Amino acid sequence: MTAPIILAVDTRDFTTAQRWVEATRDSVAVYKLGLEFFLTFGAEGVSKIKDDFGVEIFLDLKLHDIPNTVSSAAHAISKINPRFLTVHASGGAAMVKAAVDAVPHIDITAVTILTSLSEEDLFEIGYANHALESAVALADLSVRAGARAIVSSPLEIAAIRNAVGPEPIIITPGVRPEGTAGGDDQIRTMTPRKAIEAGANYVVIGRPITGAWSQGSAAMTEAARAIAEEITR
Repeated sequence: MTAPIILAVDTRDFTTAQRWVEATRDSVAVYKLGLEFFLTFGAEGVSKIKDDFGVEIFLDLKLHDIPNTVSSAAHAISKINPRFLTVHASGGAAMVKAAVDAVPHIDITAVTILTSLSEEDLFEIGYANHALESAVALADLSVRAGARAIVSSPLEIAAIRNAVGPEPIIITPGVRPEGTAGGDDQIRTMTPRKAIEAGANYVVIGRPITGAWSQGSAAMTEAARAIAEEITR
């Protein structure tokens, strides 16, 4: 049963990435390939995962530069044709629009506030408002600039959904399945099921699934299936 899970494929080993996709594709809807994967294996590696398995890709590069540079970078990625491509919403409306205009066939996905940041971190960086207010403002700015998807902490989902309406896709990392211990680098968290109930379209999950790989392919398949069932039951 495929669930609205985006699996974070955080590995430097290409064969391992392939095996993770093979083990989980009955439960996982989209696969997140991040900056480390892209720098290690390039566009060819992303395309191979996408084409060999026929899966949708969330290309998480978090582009953040002047509009012309982001436009050029998005053009360079165009042929890979991921489902989602991330940019930092804090780059501003012109930057987000430049990405949208460059690749209209790709869902430009604006990242609001990283889930690793606490309220104290935000004020230290220089944000004037709390995470909730800042995330909502960034989401609204991005959607008005043409972004079709938003990434936010689960704690901001409901407020963002209220601000941007029903159409934009909301994707949330910072989720932990029921019974999962903390101790990672995400501060603002929620269970996957509650995140979906709050208004998210997809949840990003990594270690609760990929961590089972040490016990074998079957264990990873079961971990993905159990989380899918938790979300969809």
